[in-house]
Amino acid sequence: MIFELDVLILLLLIPAAVMALQIRDLLAASMAFGIYSFLMCLLWAEMGAVDVAFTEAAVGAGVSAVFLIATVYCTKRKSSD
Repeated sequence: MIFELDVLILLLLIPAAVMALQIRDLLAASMAFGIYSFLMCLLWAEMGAVDVAFTEAAVGAGVSAVFLIATVYCTKRKSSD
């Protein structure tokens, strides 16, 4: 486990999470969520939890991101807030 790499990934996770929550464009927010899930996958893999990392990559960054993007294309893209 490399401490500096853990800190770097954690420092990238914070802006990705804030970006996913603050973006008003739903497609961009879905992509930011995918980036967040991928970074979590990297963090799990670096910490040695390869099974959790594989599940996060398959479900979080893969299937969930695809479902969110497909849902955005079936609805209006911009938030009305």
